[in-house]
Amino acid sequence: MYKRVTVPLDGSMVAEGIIPFILEIAGPLDMEVVLLRVLVPVPPSVIEGSRHVEIEDVEKRRAEAEAYLAPLAAELRTKGVRVTTQVRRGEPAGEIIAGAREAGADLIAMTTHGRSGLGRLLFGSVAEAVLRHADVPVFLMRQTEAQIAARAAWEAVR
Repeated sequence: MYKRVTVPLDGSMVAEGIIPFILEIAGPLDMEVVLLRVLVPVPPSVIEGSRHVEIEDVEKRRAEAEAYLAPLAAELRTKGVRVTTQVRRGEPAGEIIAGAREAGADLIAMTTHGRSGLGRLLFGSVAEAVLRHADVPVFLMRQTEAQIAARAAWEAVR
């Protein structure tokens, strides 16, 4: 049975849509949850006509990622779930797989944005790449912006 699950989060409500499912299974299965945020490197940019070069503040972005994960981890802990957080930097699919391996995860659980056709061609699919290359099982939950908006509206009414 699964004992440790890596949950990649990109900061979107779509990605966070996996958390209610994780809450349902983590307690009964006595699973440890590893919340993972992957920071994609930002290349230096030059403002045309000037000598000013914008360079990514790696430490600031790491601190922001850790600050993003902290309340999500705290929420899981209040529900009795053992949770750790991890911030990595690089290409998302590869870092998700490497992070899961490093954490000793035996499952990766994530959402897919549900893009198809041209959207998938233009933006690629991190979920698909993880599914193809991971050496542990991958649980994918399709979430669309409309589903997230409907869930938020329902929770606001309750």
